[in-house]
Amino acid sequence: MSATAIPAVTSTGQPVLILKEGTQETKGRDAQRNNIAAAVLIAEIVKTSLGPRGMDKMLVDSLGDVTITNDGATILKEIDVQHPAAKMMVEIAKATDSEVGDGTTSTVVLAGALLQRAQELIEKEVHPTIIVDGYRKAANKAIEILNEIAIKVDPNDRNWLLKVAKTAMSTKMVSRDAEYLSNLVVDAVLQVAEKKDGKLKVDVDAIKVEKKPGASIRDTVLIRGVVIDKEVVHAGMPKRVENAKIALLNTPLEIEKTEFDAKINITDPTQMKAFLDEEARMLKEMVEKIKSVGANVVFCQKGIDDLAQHYLAKAGILAVRRVKMSDMEKLAKATGGRVVTSLEDLTPQDLGEAALVEERKIEEDKWVFVEGCKNPKSVTILVRGGGQRVVDEAERSVHDAIMVTKDVLEKPAIVAGGGAPEAEVAKRLREWAESLPGREQLAVSKFAEALETIPLTLAENAGMDPLDTQVELSAAHGQGKIWAGIDVMNNKIGDLYEKEVFEPLSVKEQVIKAATEAASMILRIDDVIAATKLKEKEEKKPSTGE
Repeated sequence: MSATAIPAVTSTGQPVLILKEGTQETKGRDAQRNNIAAAVLIAEIVKTSLGPRGMDKMLVDSLGDVTITNDGATILKEIDVQHPAAKMMVEIAKATDSEVGDGTTSTVVLAGALLQRAQELIEKEVHPTIIVDGYRKAANKAIEILNEIAIKVDPNDRNWLLKVAKTAMSTKMVSRDAEYLSNLVVDAVLQVAEKKDGKLKVDVDAIKVEKKPGASIRDTVLIRGVVIDKEVVHAGMPKRVENAKIALLNTPLEIEKTEFDAKINITDPTQMKAFLDEEARMLKEMVEKIKSVGANVVFCQKGIDDLAQHYLAKAGILAVRRVKMSDMEKLAKATGGRVVTSLEDLTPQDLGEAALVEERKIEEDKWVFVEGCKNPKSVTILVRGGGQRVVDEAERSVHDAIMVTKDVLEKPAIVAGGGAPEAEVAKRLREWAESLPGREQLAVSKFAEALETIPLTLAENAGMDPLDTQVELSAAHGQGKIWAGIDVMNNKIGDLYEKEVFEPLSVKEQVIKAATEAASMILRIDDVIAATKLKEKEEKKPSTGE
């Protein structure tokens, strides 16, 4: 329903326009129905990509760039969504991605299911506020149940971490190589993990993921150090330095120009030569300083003068210039060096160390590898694969695996996957709902129903019959089999603890929290007032004073 303005009339019957002309307003049931339909549509889009048997989406943007993925957050980022309620769904996917790195598809599917169930209650004259309250209580109870059934693990136990990383990758395109990649990921995360106040903390930025098409996914490597996508500046420099002593400079190896305009009057050629010789001497001094400290590798964040390059090459020092700030920080973390902002301050203690610094040709680019650092707090995973699309998707999978491994290290509790925890929580919520008064009971039951869409969607994507599956799954949980879920690889209900499918507890918590919040937010809206678009105003012809 749309109206040009809210009709209001003065005592004399003169109409009063409250909203600007052309503003559209949708109220009450219509507004809710619209918003719910838009959000559910978004959930439908990603639904088929849930789980190991989920399908991929091919997204083509306005420039014709192609992305092939089944990563919920990526799919939603790439689609240009217009509807405001649909935008909220995209936001929860993004938030879940940056918070825990996995479970984005589940979050959106669950939010969509919660809204669909709420719609059924609204049709039965249950007020949205009551539904929202019921959902909130159900979400808190669900998280409580998850914490009860979760398996507490030792964060230093590599085996558990491997299983979790492998599960995160088994739903992706790279599932065939999940075993190999998860080993690299777990090594990387354990390498950069640091203890703070008795707890482990992982800075995800300390793991650099570089990608390059070519070779195969099996050629992906973990480098105990950093890969810099620059080449050595001068052809005369060594391309390989062992037992590297690395100077990290945030200062240009150039003669600085003066701030103000300076003119130098030169009357004869000897003065000119003296001026140039002085410049050369200053540059030579800079290089001598670097050499005297014992550095044989220089990474410079700023520029390096041609003449300075020549002196560095003569001194047998490998140099790289214009290195990104973020890479300088990673180099400092990896090599144990310190980024120095003035050459005068450079001391032997500031130098970083690595077993090997070498320039290598990767496809058509030359990159500098800094390897074999003693105890690097920054490492690099170099992802390879058949083509650009494959490498892109492999990189996304590696990112997800890094995030879930980090989640388990920071909160060492896990649950089995395959929809088992959702089915168990749904069962216990139903039992708990019976103790609740009035209409909230309905909302909690609907919440339990919505949770079951996760295992059912997994089953549907694997080509199983959703009805039979639901009956079997409920029966298994009724017999106390907590970890009974969808064994998608064998198309049956199975014990996923035995199948070693595990996910971090924090991901499941985040999925429930984010989905409930998004659903509640959309349910509370009962009025959508949309201002006119600017274009429409421009197109309108000047009024003729009718």
